[in-house]
Amino acid sequence: MTKIELYAPRTTRHRRTWTAAAIPLMVAFLVIGQVATVLGVLKPMGFHSADLGTQWAPLTINLLGFGVTALLVFAWAWLFERRGPAALGLNGDALIRYGRGLLVGAGFLVASIGLAWALGGYRIEGIGVWSAPSPMLFVPILCLFGGFMIQGATEEIMFRGWLMQLIASRHGLIAAIAINAIIFALLHAGNIKPSPELAFAMVNLVLFAVMISLYAIKEGSLWGVCAWHSAWNTLLGVGFGLDVSGERVAVKSLVIDLAPAQGAPWWLTGGAFGPEASVATSAVLLAGVVFLLATGALKPGARYSAPGLG
Repeated sequence: MTKIELYAPRTTRHRRTWTAAAIPLMVAFLVIGQVATVLGVLKPMGFHSADLGTQWAPLTINLLGFGVTALLVFAWAWLFERRGPAALGLNGDALIRYGRGLLVGAGFLVASIGLAWALGGYRIEGIGVWSAPSPMLFVPILCLFGGFMIQGATEEIMFRGWLMQLIASRHGLIAAIAINAIIFALLHAGNIKPSPELAFAMVNLVLFAVMISLYAIKEGSLWGVCAWHSAWNTLLGVGFGLDVSGERVAVKSLVIDLAPAQGAPWWLTGGAFGPEASVATSAVLLAGVVFLLATGALKPGARYSAPGLG
């Protein structure tokens, strides 16, 4: 299971980025994208960092700004590695895989929230947009969904498309899954102050990354996990009004407004980080990992072997 190509066969024309350079490059692409969005769009429009948690418009712009990072990854892969988007996982059956990914991601989120609620973790605060429905209330919801589509896809392109593919081609699938999962979690470590919630969130983020990596490997494509990630974030913040990785989405909820129940322990609600630091989410993600392993996600037959290529 070494020197594996996940999404497309490698040719002698292709080049691989050095493993030691890949992580700093990925961080640089992310920072450049965010700086370009803040300095090029948000600040000229008069927005500040605090506005991201209180207004939907700057948050949407910030999420769309992740697209700059995705373009940088594509540019590097095309100009240096001589590989196109299909080799990073954006290959065939896009609509089917994306639609299925949306349903699966939403199902996992509902299962996680539902389990925590059944155990007494949440209470219903209101019915969101349905308390006084108006067409204009759905505008920010649609805009934020578009933003989360870009943001979720960008993170998957970086981690499960480019980084995991690169490491798998040099060091094998196990190393590729482990390294991309750990780096993915660490890049979220500054979302809230150090706390038990943050520590538990790191564990869940690693678990999430392992599960979503197995999904991408099993499907041989990135379309499904891009949709999964976007559906999870959208439904979590916009659907139920809960924190997304420690960040609040300022919009009326599309489904219902939930809040931690009085006296509920942080390990059930996720505390300041939100449900992604909940033991209920751990159980659902672990079930997903077990299912994917049991159904052959790591069987090497579906991947491309590339022995001896640089």
